[in-house]
Amino acid sequence: MIVRINGILIYKSIDCVIIDVNGIGYRVLVPLSTFYVLPDTDQPVTLNTYTYLRNDSISLFGFSTAKEKEVFQLMLLVSGIGPKLAMNILSGISAKELVEAVSTGNLSSLVNIPGVGKKTAERMILELKDKIIKLKSEEVISAVSDRKTSEELMREDALSALINLGYKRNAVSNTLDSVMDESSEELALEVVLKKVLKILSR
Repeated sequence: MIVRINGILIYKSIDCVIIDVNGIGYRVLVPLSTFYVLPDTDQPVTLNTYTYLRNDSISLFGFSTAKEKEVFQLMLLVSGIGPKLAMNILSGISAKELVEAVSTGNLSSLVNIPGVGKKTAERMILELKDKIIKLKSEEVISAVSDRKTSEELMREDALSALINLGYKRNAVSNTLDSVMDESSEELALEVVLKKVLKILSR
């Protein structure tokens, strides 16, 4: 199964592209959301791909982001939705908006998508809601984890810099924690250093 393609974009249209990979041209079907962010032809391009196998053909579907591909694959789990309709849906609504509509049970947003009737929209909500909510929860956990890692690295840099300036580790560590805890958003290293130095110089 081909899950990713990296090559030169030699042709693009609103529904498909051709990517040259070492002299072999791959035809990849794309939604409008991906088409809008494609580079010019003769430029490098990378797409996340899904390989769809049928008895008489093999089709490649390409997406600019991993999230688009994940949402596309989730839609294929809904009875009555095949790859073509799933691509049409992603051409009519962004992956982010689709996730929000399904998770909140927003039927009107879904039926406004070309090709999606009320019954299909109801099935999407019924069959995908739990999976979409789980997906959103995992994204939130991942985002918090990434921020925590970034903050920890920045704290280590700040602590090292202040100790090198001659300040005691315990005093610096406590002040650093206080400054970072007071902020509701991630601060740049320079800002943290200035705040800590101002407190320590009192």
